[in-house]
Amino acid sequence: MTAATSLHDLISRIVSRPETHARWLNTLSMLENAGARKIKQCEHPVFVKEDILKHAAEEARHAWYLKKQLHKVGGNCPTYEAPYLLAPAVSSRYLHRIDMRVCRYLKDEYGFSGHELKYAAYLLVTYAIEVRADELYPVYQEVLKQAGSGISVNNIIAEEQHHLASMEAQLKQLWPEWRSLCDMACREEDSCYREWIAEVSAGT
Repeated sequence: MTAATSLHDLISRIVSRPETHARWLNTLSMLENAGARKIKQCEHPVFVKEDILKHAAEEARHAWYLKKQLHKVGGNCPTYEAPYLLAPAVSSRYLHRIDMRVCRYLKDEYGFSGHELKYAAYLLVTYAIEVRADELYPVYQEVLKQAGSGISVNNIIAEEQHHLASMEAQLKQLWPEWRSLCDMACREEDSCYREWIAEVSAGT
């Protein structure tokens, strides 16, 4: 069984159970909101680029959109508290753990510090997250379509693909060895993702 097949089966199981589907939507909403918050934390207090403002706004809108879809499955998840999430402990620290690992690497291997460290980590962590989103959301969309659901994440898919292309363009301008740094970020993300998806599967 391939990873894609395994993910498809897991999401199919989630979507088939309204209460679980609601918690899945709420968990994705929480992760998108965490991404928006992380972007705002990485902003320079004065030299704020339009791309970063747009990115933060779109991630926040994704969080809102996913939250809004709860009504279509009859879900009641008013907050991001543990009872309303899948794999709450791992989900809540998922993005922070990737960020901490990437920051540690950049600091130890390249001597990054201050705002330079925050911005570099923002680009690399975002890149890794967008690579993951480019895998997960299309599978979710396929399952939704097969289930005849009124929910669609096609708009999120399109915007996440744009984010990925934007991160690549910015990374290329900053470092000749950008690919190796992206590989590092993706390895760190993959380690956290495997733990997260295992916990989600165990809880469904």
